[in-house]
Amino acid sequence: MSKPFDMELFLMGVLTGSHTTRQRHLRQAKAIQTAIAERWHRDNPWSWRRKHLLWFLTRQVNQHAESTRYYYLLTTDLITLRLGKTWQFNR
Repeated sequence: MSKPFDMELFLMGVLTGSHTTRQRHLRQAKAIQTAIAERWHRDNPWSWRRKHLLWFLTRQVNQHAESTRYYYLLTTDLITLRLGKTWQFNR
């Protein structure tokens, strides 16, 4: 039996800002992780590709308010930074 991936530990090195901002990023990162795990069966960000995050931004968050989409985009930028990738997503 394996332990669930700890998103808080994963993002710890790149999370900055107020407590509320950090909590929002963690909550959104966990939502991204859950959606990708359900759709692609990949619960570990180290196994994600750009297409997974792009799918989340275009299919899962597309119907939300513009401000919500923007905050999720910021969270995906943090995930990308932590992975050491140079992926860019349309703003």
